Amino acid sequence: MPHRRCLVLTALALSCLLPALASAATPYRSPQQILDASAASDWRTPDPANLLYMDLPAGRVIIELAPQFAPRHVANIQTFAREHFWDGTSIYRSQDNFVVQFGDADADDAAKAKPFGSAARKLPAEFERASAGLKVSVLPDRDGWAAQTGFVDGFPVGQDPQAGKAWLAHCYGMLGAGRSNEEDSSIGAELYVVTGQSPRQLDRNITLVGRVLKGMELLSATPRGPAPMGFYTDPTLRTPIVSIRRASDVPAAERTPIQVLRTDSKTFADTVEARRNRVDDFYKRPAGHIDLCNIPVPVR
Repeated sequence: MPHRRCLVLTALALSCLLPALASAATPYRSPQQILDASAASDWRTPDPANLLYMDLPAGRVIIELAPQFAPRHVANIQTFAREHFWDGTSIYRSQDNFVVQFGDADADDAAKAKPFGSAARKLPAEFERASAGLKVSVLPDRDGWAAQTGFVDGFPVGQDPQAGKAWLAHCYGMLGAGRSNEEDSSIGAELYVVTGQSPRQLDRNITLVGRVLKGMELLSATPRGPAPMGFYTDPTLRTPIVSIRRASDVPAAERTPIQVLRTDSKTFADTVEARRNRVDDFYKRPAGHIDLCNIPVPVR
């Protein structure tokens, strides 16, 4: 008799059957097959007030903000967008296997820096929050950076159930607020997007404020700046930002229709398990494990 010890799988309700038993009982479906069979109720339409349209010469990047994790920063970012702070600024840093960073490249020069308008000049750090009230769809596998990991409304999170704390994780495509050494030195004017291997060591050290839903290829393909930090020494290499606007400030006819798979749905749980134990013709050895940052949240 095989040893049939199963993990406790909490909110995602993933199967705890052995791979052999699972494949015998239920034919394997790929993540795409599962998504193709999804119901309309499995998808959500993000609030346009929490969507940013970052328009570049090459196209549009769509970012969803996370006010449930960083309300003060998100409010400031919405103010910056509403007052057109980023219009005409640039992506001025692209560090290989790390991030692209954008905002006012002249922010340190008082004579050239753009005014902040009515945005707050000082904010508290928002590295983590109380986990009470959050509905976390918990993953079954161990993580080196958090006691538990999972998703809240499509955002990757870590949490410490004993301490009652939860935080956003630095996965590919996450949006963070750049800061200096002081933990309360970010206000959301200078932002970065993770474009390399997930730098999870930054979790709970920088305020994360959202994630890219669409257009990551426009950011990840940005030419790399020089070592060690990727800041362009030649200003002509910067990528100009045409505008960054809230979707709610854009006429309805000009908005990009977008939906995100609900991460508290059975469809999402099934796609995670299909990736976690892939048993198609190509994979000879199902992993039986999946990392938080290797789970894409489907967008359509």
